[in-house]
Amino acid sequence: MTDLPPGLPLPAERSPRSPYSGDNGGCWAATRAATMIPPADSLLKYDTPVLVSRNTEKRSPKARPLKVSPQQPGPSGPVPQPPKTKLPSTSCVPDPTKQAEEILNAILPPREWVEDTQLWIQQVSSTPSTRMDVVHLQEQLDLKLQQRQARETGICPVRRELYSQCFDELIREVTINCAERGLLLLRVRDEIRMTIAAYQTLYESSVAFGMRKALQAEQGKSDMERKIAELETEKRDLERQVNEQKAKCEAVEKRESERRQVEEKKHNEEIQFLKRTNQQLKQFSLIVWQVVSVAENLLFPKPLVPAQSSQAPKRESQMFNLAEVFRPEM
Repeated sequence: MTDLPPGLPLPAERSPRSPYSGDNGGCWAATRAATMIPPADSLLKYDTPVLVSRNTEKRSPKARPLKVSPQQPGPSGPVPQPPKTKLPSTSCVPDPTKQAEEILNAILPPREWVEDTQLWIQQVSSTPSTRMDVVHLQEQLDLKLQQRQARETGICPVRRELYSQCFDELIREVTINCAERGLLLLRVRDEIRMTIAAYQTLYESSVAFGMRKALQAEQGKSDMERKIAELETEKRDLERQVNEQKAKCEAVEKRESERRQVEEKKHNEEIQFLKRTNQQLKQFSLIVWQVVSVAENLLFPKPLVPAQSSQAPKRESQMFNLAEVFRPEM
């Protein structure tokens, strides 16, 4: 009897592991099979869980085959053989099966969980896969994508998790057939995960930066609103001052226009008055000249003498007579 709980579903094909014998251990594992809660189902094939110890002491998962605490065999059960001392090998060629198992443990470590202070471990299956296993893997992938309602486009953690499990299963199948090809696929997987992690870190940092900027903008929003209110008040005051200055300017322009019109009117009236005065003076001077001429002719008639002989003395006498006539009385 093995130490594997018989109540758990077994994979289709599995390689023999290191069992332990004993009726006590087998009966105890059979009674615990119904109450043990296995970890979440995965597309990666695992062997049946194995009880490692009954306390919380964890054992290195890289040790294969697994050993458990010694059990006292019953009288009717087969007696376990004592461990054989390992003799030095005469051949330097390593065991291909053991090497493949070690590579599988390094690439895909076993999963462990503790239940009721008891450590259970489940290792990756080393059974070679067939074409039907690949077809079944594809069907299981499509079914899980549909059951868990994974999104077909965009960022979807569910879809990423399922495809990661599928890729790990493909790495397991390839590693069993060719370890070198499996290690190369492991490098590809690690590179993809590293790239996704870098993108995730960049996204988280950008989101944090955006949140900080949003908080800064929210904190400065009240200051900006207060400043906007002050600027609007100042704008209204300036508009009021502009309107007042415009009204003053219009009043000054109107007043100056009226004053200019009055001054122009007054100036035109003065010009007209001066023109009329000048015209009257011209007329008066002409009349005076005519009166003087008539008076001179009446007072001093001209004698009938040759004009050529006594023209100059007559002019002087006429000027003297006119001066006497227009002389003002004392």
